[in-house]
Amino acid sequence: MNMAVKFTIIDGHKMPRQGALVFAPNHYSEIDPIVMGVVAWKLGRLPRFLAKASLFKIPVAGWLLAKSGQVPVQRGGSVRGSQPVAAARKLVELGQMVVVYPEGSLTRDPDMWPMRGKTGAVRIALEQGIPVIPAAHWGTQALMPRYSKKLRLFPRKTITVKIGDPVDLSRFSERSLDTATLNEATAVVMDAITRLLEDLRGEKAPEKRWNPSEHDQKETGRFEA
Repeated sequence: MNMAVKFTIIDGHKMPRQGALVFAPNHYSEIDPIVMGVVAWKLGRLPRFLAKASLFKIPVAGWLLAKSGQVPVQRGGSVRGSQPVAAARKLVELGQMVVVYPEGSLTRDPDMWPMRGKTGAVRIALEQGIPVIPAAHWGTQALMPRYSKKLRLFPRKTITVKIGDPVDLSRFSERSLDTATLNEATAVVMDAITRLLEDLRGEKAPEKRWNPSEHDQKETGRFEA
């Protein structure tokens, strides 16, 4: 990655060097997990991801995922909501960081702004009493465009990353974690991520965040060639 990418990390000091936390970046390229995993490593943290359980069945890759401490989770069925939280709880008990993409999948926004978030990140944070550290990156699309499977290694790319302050979720700490609370808290996290991306891009995001259901798009899978 260092041969293919020059990383510019802004406000890296805002990443806690120890203790459990949820690291919440934006998501618009298939290679995002590797990019942000490298960033976390450069900032002194060993990244742990909640990864699709099916990936662990792939020869070699599945072995590497398991040996590096990544956590398999089912994306459907009756365990869809509970399993990621249970897996994250174990990481929290060990004082580790867990990377959770609040959007759940690559953003559907045509201009790659963060779309509507899902509640997994804030549920973990609120249930476990740990901070959410937002982050945004820009330039990854030059390395691997959205939905592409091909890397563009040359010439060397620049990816800029900005780390944010812990998201203030204190207003939700005494509330029951019902759907309304989790959705409201998730919107706060998505606002923080969007502001960081606005700073990186030097432009304003759309007033209304992209919602796939309002555009007849599925929540997962590809929506364009």
